[in-house]
Amino acid sequence: MKIALMMENSQADKNAVVLEQLNSVALPLNHDVHNVGMSDSNDHHLTYIHLGIMASILLNSKAVDFVVSGCGTGQGAMMSLNAHPGVVCGYCLEPSDAFLFNQINNGNALALAFAKGFGWGAELNVRNMFEKAFTGSRGEGYPLERKEPQVRNASLLNDVKAAVMKDNYLDSLKAIDQELVRTAVSGERFQKCFFERNQNPEVEGYVKSLIS
Repeated sequence: MKIALMMENSQADKNAVVLEQLNSVALPLNHDVHNVGMSDSNDHHLTYIHLGIMASILLNSKAVDFVVSGCGTGQGAMMSLNAHPGVVCGYCLEPSDAFLFNQINNGNALALAFAKGFGWGAELNVRNMFEKAFTGSRGEGYPLERKEPQVRNASLLNDVKAAVMKDNYLDSLKAIDQELVRTAVSGERFQKCFFERNQNPEVEGYVKSLIS
């Protein structure tokens, strides 16, 4: 699995801690981790609005399989990511949230709170959330006797979102303020991850047009 970690300006100085915990879980499982957001407060400036754009481009181009995002409360990042087609983002404050999202919703992104409740022992909680998010089978339901309706409803929700967002994916990107999109795709590490791994030539051409 290819996993992208992206953090915005208000919590950028916690990136090293979060990245360390993500690597400690993901790398032994042979997952690839790409730190595509801000690495500290002096890095390329991003807000949670930019994170949604970045996540949608990486996921829709299949450059990555999963996105870990967040902000102070995690709520803004969750709403920003879920505003885009092809992104199913869960809200995660503790390990049980990650486990249940994995089993019931089987989405492709998480939004964590990197300020609210992020105190003593926070790195342990983050590591435990990543363990529940990236180990074991996905989409098996919980409890197991509820698997069938949960899988059905998760699929139906994806169908509803796809029906509501009828526009072509590129059209949806072009409908956004292009300065927002340009800022979102201008980070060096984001570009490295995207251009080396994307599988959508149309999206690649669009991104190149923004940064050329």
